Amino acid sequence: MVGCDIAGDGVPLVWLHGYPLDRTLWAPQLAAALPGVRQVAPDLPGFGGSARLPERSFDAWADWVAALLDALAIERCILGGLSMGGYLAFACWRRHPSRIRALVLADTRAGQDSAEARARREENQRLLETQGVGALAERLLPGMVGRTTRRERPEVPAALDAMMRRADPAAVGDAREALIGRDDSAPSLPTITVPTLVLCGDEDALTPLAESRALADAIPGARLAVVPQAGHCSNLEQPAVFNALLSEFLVATIRTHPT
Repeated sequence: MVGCDIAGDGVPLVWLHGYPLDRTLWAPQLAAALPGVRQVAPDLPGFGGSARLPERSFDAWADWVAALLDALAIERCILGGLSMGGYLAFACWRRHPSRIRALVLADTRAGQDSAEARARREENQRLLETQGVGALAERLLPGMVGRTTRRERPEVPAALDAMMRRADPAAVGDAREALIGRDDSAPSLPTITVPTLVLCGDEDALTPLAESRALADAIPGARLAVVPQAGHCSNLEQPAVFNALLSEFLVATIRTHPT
């Protein structure tokens, strides 16, 4: 069982959402008339309308993405991911590179968690188990958006809060295990041979702009695009700017790489 939203016609563009969110993160993109693409936004395993997987790893999730492409009769796609979705996109590249015609990497990084980040994830898991998903959402929310969004667009953090609160606690725990156990994707960055767009909110405190710049520098030919007045969920905080930057990349990619 897979929860999935589909919009538009053209080259498939598959979106992978962040932690601990669901496919509605991509609503501003699916609602837009992005040029030349058919957007596919699935719930990742255990989130929203998708069933959990017995194996809690990004390798297993990457195989799940490949199976989803098979089910939708998609041979190759533009693959986009934000934060955790970016980590999964890297796993997809390592395991199924022939299925990817371009990458869109938003507010993400290639490296593994630091010791401090691992400790925070363990603290968050204990909070989830003792106080529930609402308490976890309350802890995570401040880092999900930038200061401009918190000040000027309160509906965005409210939407993210609701998204996190409806997550299945078991799925959140599964994702934590996948996050902690993920491979270091940095060594594979020079092997990426498809057009790549790296997007980052200039107010992102979780994956700062410097990390996105380093990510783009490590991928041959990658382009870095900055989303002003946006934090970690740049696609949701400044959708018009995000979509404009994305559209420019899509038009150029489809024109120069038609197959």
